Amino acid sequence: MTKGILYLIPVPLAENAAQKSFTPFLGDTINELKTYIVENEKTARKFLKEAGLKLPQSELVIHDYGKHKRGNSMVPFFKELMTGTDVGLMSEAGCPGIADPGADVVAEAHRRGIKVVPLVGPSSILLALMASGFNGQSFTFHGYLPIDKVERAKQIKELEALSQKNRQTQLFIETPFRNNHLFEDILKNASGQTQLCVACNLTAEDEYVKTLPIGLWRKERIDLHKKPTIFLLYKGS
Repeated sequence: MTKGILYLIPVPLAENAAQKSFTPFLGDTINELKTYIVENEKTARKFLKEAGLKLPQSELVIHDYGKHKRGNSMVPFFKELMTGTDVGLMSEAGCPGIADPGADVVAEAHRRGIKVVPLVGPSSILLALMASGFNGQSFTFHGYLPIDKVERAKQIKELEALSQKNRQTQLFIETPFRNNHLFEDILKNASGQTQLCVACNLTAEDEYVKTLPIGLWRKERIDLHKKPTIFLLYKGS
């Protein structure tokens, strides 16, 4: 039996950023699909409407892959794919599978011999790297740093040393309501010559991207509270 295709469908990163995020092919694709695996059904339905879905949403089959459903059997999510129906995978924001639990669904698709097709769309990690001016040939995304202040200070210094040793850009994030604390810890623990890029609310109307040496950042006053932010460190020499 022919298996379906799993389409990885990017979602806008910010409110009112829909038109910056869509391609004509994405619009065509969602109007050919009736089955989705999503991280949040409410936001997924909102996105599909913004993206120009013409099919009645009542005809859609939506599998919830939210945090309370993970760890259970994958079989229900693959019923349609295994019987020849194409399915779309969406995360809460940005690209499925990138710093996203949808990677587990993609891995399972490969194990089952299902074709995976990624669609073009926004990734906050890559957008931040593009705008930073740092090394785009060698970079590492570390996700979240430790919450404990001692451990976090240690890791900031380790990332700084790693960047200098390998001339490699170091990217990381924090839960938005802790952004200001992380920013302060970076300024406290990194050397004045190390470069820091702060990329905040990417693609939003109040998007903010700025690169400065730590020494100059210490003179700046910014508020990152509850604003999705990517932090990038670079010490090339």
